[in-house]
Amino acid sequence: MAQLANSFATFNAVGLREQLADAIYNISPEETPFLAAIGKGKANGVYEEWQTDELAAATNNKVEQGNEASPTPVTPTVRVGNRTQISEKVYAVTGTEEVVSKAGRKSEVAYQDAKKMVELKRDVEFACLQNTTAIAAASGVAPQARGALGWISTNTNIASDGVDPDPVTNTAPTDGTLRDLDESQLQDVAQKCWESGGNPTLMFVPAKLRAAVSAWSGSATKFEDVSKKKITATAEIYVGDFGRYSIINSRYQRDREIFLIEPGRWTLLTLRPMQAQELAKTGDSRKRLINTEYTLKCHNEAANGAIRDVEPPSP
Repeated sequence: MAQLANSFATFNAVGLREQLADAIYNISPEETPFLAAIGKGKANGVYEEWQTDELAAATNNKVEQGNEASPTPVTPTVRVGNRTQISEKVYAVTGTEEVVSKAGRKSEVAYQDAKKMVELKRDVEFACLQNTTAIAAASGVAPQARGALGWISTNTNIASDGVDPDPVTNTAPTDGTLRDLDESQLQDVAQKCWESGGNPTLMFVPAKLRAAVSAWSGSATKFEDVSKKKITATAEIYVGDFGRYSIINSRYQRDREIFLIEPGRWTLLTLRPMQAQELAKTGDSRKRLINTEYTLKCHNEAANGAIRDVEPPSP
């Protein structure tokens, strides 16, 4: 029916209040599973170093009676290290914006501080999975920490034209030609990890490769709970001959790699913890800096593994 003649409607009225909800809804993901899984420690300098070692291969060790012992060469430890990296967020809020009445927050500065800290934490996760070499600070050069991709070199399955990184010489990996991802590649890396003495328990998988991993025969925990009307259609665990791995959806690693991670063999070392501070006032605004300085310590990369140069298999 048509509107009654001379009836007063909202579109005729003046002075209606805005109905803006007193909340802000943010859909962006905040989880950082790699940082959540590994250890936390303190850095004391811009270049942190440590040593790695391994036992000699087991042999059928036998000698004659009355053997005249002679020493064998001693293998020295390997000295490795990583540079600290500085990550920051800078923003400014005018004096007027800070004092006016706002929906969803009382203080714009407090809201932006909290938001930027979450963004900064995601940046640290990204750096720990993406960077490949350590870069020393210099005039005009920002320092960079070596990420997981630049550490894992012993237990890998890569394309024939790919090259593994060398964390000792600080050499980055070289990407090879993409291949179809298949379960045998994981089994190969898992066996190498076990033979090296590693015990990875987490499998970090990018979104592009997740469906292929869920389809593997070793993937488990696909079920339907009728009583709760809940269906789990994806794998949460992979059980293989050399280990059991929790499958972790990883947003911030490249889409051409899968990592097998032993979390106890990694530590995020922090030189300067995340903090917010006021910058010099030069006008009618508040300038804020939030930063942190950190590096990634891989206690022994041979405890971990990587499948590289892969893409979802062709249909």
